[in-house]
Amino acid sequence: MSSTPTNPRGAVDLSAIAEQAKKAQGSPGSVTGGASYVVEVTEQTFDNEVLRKSLNHPVIVEFYSPRVQGGDQLSQALAELATEAAGKFLVARMNVDTAQQFAQSIGLQAVPTVVGALQGQLIPLFQGVVDKEQIRPALDQVVKAAVSNGIVGRAEPTGQAAGGEEDGEPDPRFTAAYEAMESGDFRRAVEEFDKLLQANPKDSEAEAGKAQASLLLRTAELDPDTVIAAAAAPDAGIDAQLAAADAEVATGHAEDAFARLVGVIRRTSGEERDTVRVRLLELFETLGNSDPRVQKARRDLMTALF
Repeated sequence: MSSTPTNPRGAVDLSAIAEQAKKAQGSPGSVTGGASYVVEVTEQTFDNEVLRKSLNHPVIVEFYSPRVQGGDQLSQALAELATEAAGKFLVARMNVDTAQQFAQSIGLQAVPTVVGALQGQLIPLFQGVVDKEQIRPALDQVVKAAVSNGIVGRAEPTGQAAGGEEDGEPDPRFTAAYEAMESGDFRRAVEEFDKLLQANPKDSEAEAGKAQASLLLRTAELDPDTVIAAAAAPDAGIDAQLAAADAEVATGHAEDAFARLVGVIRRTSGEERDTVRVRLLELFETLGNSDPRVQKARRDLMTALF
């Protein structure tokens, strides 16, 4: 079915969404993909930068000293892993040489020491200079613990990582996907983004691009009014709610879509709840983590999952 000019919610604006996807994934100066997720903290900023932020996403705290031999190797490994994770956690670094009283107050026994922070609580991870591949499982466990406790927010990038893309240089990896989006071949665009994800499952740009292309593919032939009305029926199932949420995002009513799916999550369980949660996270990707509507909906989702 196709939408009509009299549609009060407006037709699905495929060109606008495609352009949004292109801007989000390849705009000059974009920090995604090459972004830094590392911040320096002090005694005075620890509460805001670590404990409070850990209510929304995991924070990995590195207590370090410039005097420790090999400490730079650990710092570099943590920074690289944070960039790969693309916002799944934030690394907060504290120089204990300038915060000795704070280090004593938390019982710090060795430097470097790395701990996780979740829901305002510190979780010991490891001490000493550790190889990058040994660090990775510890961080993965923190991320899994966060998800299992409903902490599903993403950290905002703090700047451009060393070796990131220079301004004005589009990423050639996305050329085939962009061309498919512009030509209206959304199925091929999804396939192109899938190829990138097979090569690097942690490619946040490809993940967001696939989410946007998938939305375009699902909404290309639907009539927003029809699917939204169908979802209001007393016997409407999960598929009807998912279709309605797609239509709402595609027609510029993302807040309605997010509220709809959060509501479904509140009243479902098991496989149905997980299906809706996955779709909601995918729709978040179509707008980006910096969008205030996504930030609010992530908080609502965290509450609904408890």
